[in-house]
Amino acid sequence: MKKLILSTVVLLALSLSFTSCRDTKKTEEAKDAVEQAVEEAGEAAEEAAATVEEAVEGAVENATEAAEGVVEQATEAAEGAVKEATDAATEAVEDAANAASNKLKEVGGH
Repeated sequence: MKKLILSTVVLLALSLSFTSCRDTKKTEEAKDAVEQAVEEAGEAAEEAAATVEEAVEGAVENATEAAEGVVEQATEAAEGAVKEATDAATEAVEDAANAASNKLKEVGGH
């Protein structure tokens, strides 16, 4: 009977020691999995931040190029308007000079 009790105690101690080792391994594996997941999430966040930064830089470049294009078009339009106004003013002055000359001829001819 003594051997039966001792054997039972020894078997119980062995089963507890094996069970506790397995739990430690599972806990370590879970800890490692959590650490790996945190690292991957950090890397994903860094990649997302880099992607957002690149997108913002691209948008700024596109906006700058568009603004430069608008300025160029406005400059060209203003230059064209100045040329047309100058041509119209020159023509008006020539017409007025011709009209004055014709009036002088009419008045001088009488």
